Amino acid sequence: MSRQVTRTSLILSAFLAVACLASPQTVQQNGKLTISGQPGDAAVTQINGRSYVDIEALARLTNGTLHFNGPQILLTLPASAAVTPATTPSSSQPADPGFSKEFLKAGIEEMSVIREWRSTLLNAVQNGYPVTDAVVAGFHGQAATNLRLASVAASTDSDQQAFQLLSNEFDNMQKLSNKIVTSRENMNYIAPNALKNDPLYQQILNCARSLGSMASSGQFQDDGSCH
Repeated sequence: MSRQVTRTSLILSAFLAVACLASPQTVQQNGKLTISGQPGDAAVTQINGRSYVDIEALARLTNGTLHFNGPQILLTLPASAAVTPATTPSSSQPADPGFSKEFLKAGIEEMSVIREWRSTLLNAVQNGYPVTDAVVAGFHGQAATNLRLASVAASTDSDQQAFQLLSNEFDNMQKLSNKIVTSRENMNYIAPNALKNDPLYQQILNCARSLGSMASSGQFQDDGSCH
């Protein structure tokens, strides 16, 4: 209901007294008008099938005030009746903030280093290049540093959960790297396509894809690839 009701909307209610006296039609009182949140009621009268309420009764029912200015009738409602309280969100269901900007940046940098590390190992195996601790030391050191930065940046629930998966990816990458370095040092033969059939390598690859998908969406979604 608007705060002010002008002549156009009130004239039908005000016309009730004239209609009752001038019209030979049957006038019938057949109900009560109540307003939600307001005590009391007002009589409803029917004329020619239409329902009318006395304007003074309506003003009393709404705790409003009437003002007459010539042919114009002004009904002013109290502020409590004119303003609808805003609906506040339920504190029991807070919105999921997803990944924080700082953690997302640190996580992407970590995955970039791991991707380069993984590609270097794959290229070495496929082409029979030697793989030593010196070759992988730089990747390991940078990945460990980025992982610590991601840990410090983790602030939301999504950050914390994704960090655990990121940490699992780093650990598995270290295991794969150690495995290949040890095999080379022991002069063990590694077939060029060995990593394509290696379960640990495939797990690392699937985890990388899963983490990449989460980074794109900005939301944590654990599909089990990084466990």
